[in-house]
Amino acid sequence: MRKLERQEAPGCLAHYQHGQQLWADVTPEHKAEIWAHLTMMQDVRCAYCESLIEPTARHIEHFVQKGRDARVTFRWSNLFGSCNVKGSCGGHKDSCGRYDPNVLIKPDTDDASDYWVFVSDGTIRVRANLTPLDQQRAEESLRIFNLHATGGKLRSMRRTSLMRYLETAEELAGLAAECTTDEWQELLAGELEAIASEPFSTAIRHLLEGTGRY
Repeated sequence: MRKLERQEAPGCLAHYQHGQQLWADVTPEHKAEIWAHLTMMQDVRCAYCESLIEPTARHIEHFVQKGRDARVTFRWSNLFGSCNVKGSCGGHKDSCGRYDPNVLIKPDTDDASDYWVFVSDGTIRVRANLTPLDQQRAEESLRIFNLHATGGKLRSMRRTSLMRYLETAEELAGLAAECTTDEWQELLAGELEAIASEPFSTAIRHLLEGTGRY
């Protein structure tokens, strides 16, 4: 999960009001417009796991479920694009029963890197020395989104992506002893810019920064 910057709402949402229409009333054309705005915010990656979203395996995700609070059905700040990876992300969240949505890490307001460390073997660790509330948020978000922190398909996918950058990470680590801090930061910034649109870019960033080295 990476920090997202939400852009201006799609104009089509103004055609729908809580209590007057249902989500099923949103037309295919308007859903396409919503997807276009979601893509501007998160590229073609899942807002939760960061995997590539396939056009035939995606859904517009209500962060707070519309069945829990119908007032958020057409609220732009409540919408994300999610993959349909079985057993994780938005689909898994909606099967978890009762939980407090205010506890969850929200990609456009929170930075998951403040809560988790993505490790080079594909696992996710909760950061040490968090406050009790932040530790609860970190653990509950991993549970509700089921991001396969220690095993499973997503962990394997993250590890496969990270393997491509192990050599780059080692080179950066070696250069850290030879360069000034400013020079090394410039090199790192260039590498981070190059991977910004990659699936699992947060895990790759942690590896290149050295924070996610196993």
